[in-house]
Amino acid sequence: MILIPAIDMKGGRCVRLLKGDLNDETVYSDDPAQMAQQWVREGCERLHLVDLDGAVAGKAVHFPIIEKIVRSVPIPVQIGGGIRTLKQIEDYLEIGIASVILGTIALKDPALLKEACKKFPGKIFVGLDSRKGKVAIQGWVEECKETVTEMAVKMEDLGVASLILTDIEKDGMLEGPNFELMTEVAQAVKIPLVASGGVTTLEQIKQLSTLPGVSSAVIGKALYEGRISLSEAIAAAKGKA
Repeated sequence: MILIPAIDMKGGRCVRLLKGDLNDETVYSDDPAQMAQQWVREGCERLHLVDLDGAVAGKAVHFPIIEKIVRSVPIPVQIGGGIRTLKQIEDYLEIGIASVILGTIALKDPALLKEACKKFPGKIFVGLDSRKGKVAIQGWVEECKETVTEMAVKMEDLGVASLILTDIEKDGMLEGPNFELMTEVAQAVKIPLVASGGVTTLEQIKQLSTLPGVSSAVIGKALYEGRISLSEAIAAAKGKA
């Protein structure tokens, strides 16, 4: 399993939110690009970027910073937040983004998602953000009627390469990921899953690494607050700790 540090951007800074609340943020760095380089120095193999302002605005707000990060690190970078059009996907792929994560638009416009998967094979991920089992969209301020598992099956059928599963109730709470949700979705689909939200301890990382279908895990607050080191987390993800 690959361990992926998260860099969530809001107002040009690297922040973490509590349960996805845009009004409840903690700032960890004024320089997201510098943060990215630090995680690379500590051994990460991939980076997870989120344009939080973009998720609400429906457009790329931090594009220059994202481009700077991609140009300055030698590892794959995935990006999500506010991506609503094929042109936006293309713009990100042109600057070297490895994978584009769609959220709201994937659920509201399945035809566009299907076209994106066909035009950019293997590059399109979909983020499914769960609030009490239902899918939350539009920067986590709206909710869909479908369950996460029902939506996961739909996304696989449309051709997405991977699903990023986030339990909003766990995100930023340092209480551990939602293993039950991960297991349920993994049993319903064949595409790789990325676990996100609440990853806090080495034991939790080890447990995630044993779940069939979970190929990687995103980690944020636990790293930024120094609860575990990235090197230890990577070792645990690979079964070496």
